[in-house]
Amino acid sequence: MTVIDTDKPWTDTSRPPQERARALVAAMTLEQKIAQLHGSMETIDIYGISEEMGQAETAEEMDRLAAQIKIERHVAGIEELGIPRFRITNGPVGVGMGDGYPSPKATSLPMSIGLAAGFDPRLAHDYGDIIGSETASLGQHVLEGPGVCLHRLPTAGRNFEYFSEDPYLSGVMGVEVTRAIQDHDVIAMGKHYVVNDQENERFRTDVEVDEDVLRELYLLPFEMLVKDGDIAAIMSAYNRVRGTYATENRYTLTTILRQEWGFQGYVQSDFWSTRSAAASLGAGLDHEMPDAKWLNEDNVKAALADHSLEIGTIDRALVRRYTQMFRFGQFERPYDPQEIDAQGHGAISRRIGTEIAILLKNEDATLPLSKDTGRILVVGQRDFAGRACLGGGGSSRVDPLYTVDPVDGFRDVIEALGGSATVEGLVVEEDLSNLEAVSEAAAEADVVVAMVGIIATEGADRPDVSLPLGQDRIVEAAVAANPRTVVVLKDSSPVLMPWIDSVPAVLEAWNQGAEDGHAVADLLLGVVNPSGKVPTTYPRREEDVLAAGDPVRYPGTDEGEGWPTIRYTERHEVGYRWYQARGIEPLFPFGFGLSYTTFELSEVSVETGARPGTDPITVRATVANTGGVAGAEVVQVYVGLPAELGRPPRRLVGFAKVRVEPGASEQVEMVVDPAATHHPLSVWSDAAHAFVTPAGEYTLYIGTSSEDTPFRRSFTLTD
Repeated sequence: MTVIDTDKPWTDTSRPPQERARALVAAMTLEQKIAQLHGSMETIDIYGISEEMGQAETAEEMDRLAAQIKIERHVAGIEELGIPRFRITNGPVGVGMGDGYPSPKATSLPMSIGLAAGFDPRLAHDYGDIIGSETASLGQHVLEGPGVCLHRLPTAGRNFEYFSEDPYLSGVMGVEVTRAIQDHDVIAMGKHYVVNDQENERFRTDVEVDEDVLRELYLLPFEMLVKDGDIAAIMSAYNRVRGTYATENRYTLTTILRQEWGFQGYVQSDFWSTRSAAASLGAGLDHEMPDAKWLNEDNVKAALADHSLEIGTIDRALVRRYTQMFRFGQFERPYDPQEIDAQGHGAISRRIGTEIAILLKNEDATLPLSKDTGRILVVGQRDFAGRACLGGGGSSRVDPLYTVDPVDGFRDVIEALGGSATVEGLVVEEDLSNLEAVSEAAAEADVVVAMVGIIATEGADRPDVSLPLGQDRIVEAAVAANPRTVVVLKDSSPVLMPWIDSVPAVLEAWNQGAEDGHAVADLLLGVVNPSGKVPTTYPRREEDVLAAGDPVRYPGTDEGEGWPTIRYTERHEVGYRWYQARGIEPLFPFGFGLSYTTFELSEVSVETGARPGTDPITVRATVANTGGVAGAEVVQVYVGLPAELGRPPRRLVGFAKVRVEPGASEQVEMVVDPAATHHPLSVWSDAAHAFVTPAGEYTLYIGTSSEDTPFRRSFTLTD
């Protein structure tokens, strides 16, 4: 039986969360209110460390610096009011830096970009379920994720934390991750709001972007998080948006987020992104992290005294956060950390990892390898061939409960299959000083598996689209000595592949996390059939990237204001939209992915309803597995808007992943609802200040990638 303190009406769990929050705030002193507006991190020279993090060039350096500032990620509790210590953890890719020192160990999952490659909302829910479960088990209240900024640039340092170049795919995956996290009574926090699409000069950069571009691309996945995911919190970004810092931008934080979208949660700053007291709170920021650089007693009381800040604004900020805490029962939950099911969650992570890998090339059925292949040589630098590839550096990096290294995982799977193949590893030094050994060892092997990749990091963008540390030379040396060389990419963003014509098979495995060794071996040996699809276009050449040679687009230019300004002059032409609009042939297009089997699409039909443009559109297709093994295919639906609107040729509006046994067929159905949150048939109108669906001819493109859409159906909308 719940005991209610009549002097503390906010303890009455039968009352609505917002009502309880208002009662609590009404009982607080000014000093207590101010103490709850900010985090309570205490670290020596914290701002110096933060500045260094922004300049870190490697994941190792970022991790070294981050270790010095992860002592506490919380808001101090107030015992007499029953306010618990509010514990916050990072984690788009698993429970990262949490409250406590050292940070708690958790399951290291594959990167978010890989999850998007699964093109499967079910996988996203399973992924979020692990994160939510572990956050709750560790006694944390908030998980800072998912991240839904777009891959505008293939070189952006935090692409590994984000999903895709496509806003709809990013939104679908983000919504499922959000729902799964919040099912565990954990607050999910969408980030980084908004246009934090690069790390270079992230504390200073101003992003200038047209309103229709902002609405149709960069805001869209956030809109989906709010409207479809009922997300409890949003994290504001570091950068400026049209000249105003994201933490002080009333248009994005209040006009759009709250007044137009109906967001009921609270907004937290990214760490040290707050730039003011009164201006930030007035704009719609509710909580400063990780400390009280701005929302401290001196600043807040001074702002109240000169009336640049009102007490009602402070109350509003606290009510917003407490409402979400009451919503998820966090006031009533005792701090009682539990042990994580490391093996159980690891098994799920392994399954997810195998379902997100992309078979990019497979000449002469080189893959899968036989369990009795003979001598298999795994070669590559330490981070990719010598140990489990855990992924990106920075605040989201997970301290793993355990790891499975590549050679060990390979041997485990071969043994489980009863195979006779042997596996040996050769770690190549980062300076390539032992590159000659690669040629010698490769020549003696039956099969070479070259593992190469990228470990990107928060705080720094990649200098180019090439593999770093001369890794292309490892592939070239291996294939020159042994034509039966398979390349396994373990990266967090697309890379150039100058050797693509000389190798018979390429598997994109991503930064896999703890179960790297097992998951990659499962795929190479055919225990699992790859079914991932490209979530972000792979360029054929460096000069094909949208920002190549154009500093206005990136990294920005100083227009006389003292900071770099980036202008999104490409407008809607981002990702596959860029390549299609410009007639550029990519190396691997968005949505592309091979399989160990073959599929055939047939019986495609489109029903537009009695009122085209208003009624939901139903797309049906039959998927036949015409090969010899079970596999999964992703049917994709794109729409071409009326030409006079000036948009790129296609936008993704629907997809469905279907698993089919060999020789069998399955029906797939996708519904494109014009009224859906992602506005599939609409464009933003400045005049109407709303999404509108103009008259004209629309074309649906149905197929298995953005470039392979053999089925087309057109319909006309009239005024």
